[in-house]
Amino acid sequence: MKPLVLHPDRLLPADPGVRGIARELYREVCDLPIVSPHGHTDPAWFATDANFPDAAQLLLVPDHYVLRMLHSQGHPMEALGVRGKDAPAASSREAWRVLAANYHLFRGTPSRIWLDWVFSEAFGMEVLLSAESADLYFDRITEALATDAFRPRALFDRFGIEVIATTEGPLDTLEHHAAIAASDWQGRVITAYRPDPVIDPEFEGFGANLDALSDLTGEDCRSWRGYLAAHRQRRDFFRRMGATSSDHGHPTAATADLSPQESEALFARVQADDVSPAEAELFRAQMLTEMAGMSVEDGLVMQIHPGSFRNHNPVLFARFGRDKGADIPLRTEYVHALRPLLARYGSDPRFSLIVFTLDESTYARELAPLAGHYPALKLGPAWWFHDSPEGMRRYRRGVTETAGFYNTVGFNDDTRAFLSIPARHDLARRIDCGFLAELVSEHRMEDWEAAELARGLAYDFAKAAYRL
Repeated sequence: MKPLVLHPDRLLPADPGVRGIARELYREVCDLPIVSPHGHTDPAWFATDANFPDAAQLLLVPDHYVLRMLHSQGHPMEALGVRGKDAPAASSREAWRVLAANYHLFRGTPSRIWLDWVFSEAFGMEVLLSAESADLYFDRITEALATDAFRPRALFDRFGIEVIATTEGPLDTLEHHAAIAASDWQGRVITAYRPDPVIDPEFEGFGANLDALSDLTGEDCRSWRGYLAAHRQRRDFFRRMGATSSDHGHPTAATADLSPQESEALFARVQADDVSPAEAELFRAQMLTEMAGMSVEDGLVMQIHPGSFRNHNPVLFARFGRDKGADIPLRTEYVHALRPLLARYGSDPRFSLIVFTLDESTYARELAPLAGHYPALKLGPAWWFHDSPEGMRRYRRGVTETAGFYNTVGFNDDTRAFLSIPARHDLARRIDCGFLAELVSEHRMEDWEAAELARGLAYDFAKAAYRL
């Protein structure tokens, strides 16, 4: 077995002088509370506070980064502990052994950084995960998870999470959030409104979802007027349950500004079984602008993260469903796509729009200039494929010269794996401190300015941008 070592200066610049500056900056922000305003953790964890079952169910099965790497090397999803519609999953111990025997696949990846942090900092492991240490890891982690110290609420408090936002669909009754609010626990877990199932005509079960929305709200969601009223009702319910944002995962960033009559006619057409791709795209585009208008009314911050070909692997999707690592980035255009929405609301002081991207080529060419002009627009950090050391550096270098730091919103951990949250925040803080240290060493910024920015990027910016 090889030792597991987390070097105290990991991810900081290699140059000794710059590293010293980065080390001082990091020391000031490493223990700041975690603000996690955009994520996909399960609110049931915090509502029930039940123990996590075992190592695989906590660290392997929910993590699509880990699943996709192992699947790319030919390991079936069932062997990784994921249940399919037509085959049982391997036991958790067997799935963990697959991960352990193939841990070398993660060398040089952010997943390796996150997992090693969790193994060392959360569970005190001192040897590297491998085939030889697989059972040692599984038993020690699973035994720890059975204790009160590793229940979800205890881990939330232990790692200094100040607030975490989950993401729920418009048909969700938010019973878990209600249970959290009714408990005597002081942890802040809020929701976010993700209306894609009733906005995207190409979403599976779109028509049935409209009918379910009608039943839930008492509005006629087959009529344009009733449909918009239902959205307003659900947004208000989400807001009363703690939401400060809405979240929109459309294929593109297209927006539109149709007349009410045109919108009503389009809504009637997209309910047909033979809706065309062009009509579906135009409806999604119009609904982004409609959602922006509702954000002006109710104050929810609007998030858009387009540019993903979701569920690219049809066989995997049919057998295992969404979020199994088969979402692939697409080339995405923003200048023309966002113009209808920004022309109407981009200068409205009541409106706040956060835009993410998977297309790194747009950082300097499109997104930074847009954020550097429109008061309502801010840039979300690199996430998902770019939620990594090099991805974060490319993001900072791509947007800072044109948009500055203050038109960005700090770090967001877009994760379903609970314990990767503190690991990702630690990584982001190290990378940002390294970037700031370079500016100080080149005399482009004073050290006290870098210290202010390090805190802002780690904590203050996200709180302000998400109105927390």
